[in-house]
Amino acid sequence: MSNAAKAARLALALVILLAALAGLAYGGLRWALARLEPADPAAAPVEVEIPAGATTTDVAQILAEHGIIRDPAVFRYYVRYRELDGQIVSGRYELSAAMSADQILTKLVNGEVIVRRFTIPEGLTVEMMADLLAEAHVVDRQAFLDAVAAAAAENPYLPDGAELAQPMEGYLFPATYQYHSGVTAEEVVAMLMERFEAVWTPELLARAEEMGLSVHEVTTLASIVETEARVAAEQPEIAGVYLNRLAVGMPLQADPTVYYALGLPRSATLTYDDLEVDSPYNTYRYPGLPPGPIAAPGEGAIRAVLYPATHDYYYFVAKNDGSGEHYFASTYEEHLENVDRAEANLAEQGP
Repeated sequence: MSNAAKAARLALALVILLAALAGLAYGGLRWALARLEPADPAAAPVEVEIPAGATTTDVAQILAEHGIIRDPAVFRYYVRYRELDGQIVSGRYELSAAMSADQILTKLVNGEVIVRRFTIPEGLTVEMMADLLAEAHVVDRQAFLDAVAAAAAENPYLPDGAELAQPMEGYLFPATYQYHSGVTAEEVVAMLMERFEAVWTPELLARAEEMGLSVHEVTTLASIVETEARVAAEQPEIAGVYLNRLAVGMPLQADPTVYYALGLPRSATLTYDDLEVDSPYNTYRYPGLPPGPIAAPGEGAIRAVLYPATHDYYYFVAKNDGSGEHYFASTYEEHLENVDRAEANLAEQGP
């Protein structure tokens, strides 16, 4: 065979080999791309947690374990091909096997995490919180109350020997919280307790000590201020009235403590007989602070107790003019005049 023929055969063999390699490469590319397509077009969304510090390999494995992707190795190489390595944001995501790799990556890189929230308003009791969380389908009512009861043993602020209607009253902080699907009652209680701890900064702890008050005492008085004040700006003023009364031994005579003692809704009208209820929480009958908080105070009420307005007021009464504000007085005579003004305002409001 001539050299020319040999060269021609070699060239043909190389062409065939290159074509075969190209075919293999094309086939491999098609296989890889197919592995990046949705694993199950009819799949329902599931929640997936991507922990902080997870590598691309970790993320690929997590997604594969949840059935979100077909092949963790192909997904991992695709992330690197897209130059997105190290850009995946941790958090809880709603993903589906019906999504392509590109759709999944868009969510993970943009940090499109699930955001579920619940809000505990200021002034709620533990029982009210249980109702709210159950109605919002966050956790079961009884499960929450059981978790609260268990957490009471870990509350470092409770005074020894105190007979409290609800040991955790006031210690589950009112705020807006994020949570994940399937959150447990224990996790919810822990979140509320941790927020309470966070509010009590070294500054506030030092201020309480300066005033000669414990965290429990401040929280107790703050809970009364929280439930008395309709207007947040008046909280320091109201706190000042109660602190003035405590300083001279006057009973606090706070209506919210009677509601709490009787278990009445705050929309109810108190009678003179109600004010005589024999309960340590009744500040009409027993001087000083009640045994513990009667609701959950917010940071504003806590700070109002620690930094009260300085004045010589010992009395206040709601104006009844629709403003939610109060008239304040230094003497009982002035207070009676304010009561008359409040009643006149109420009469003007009409039935």
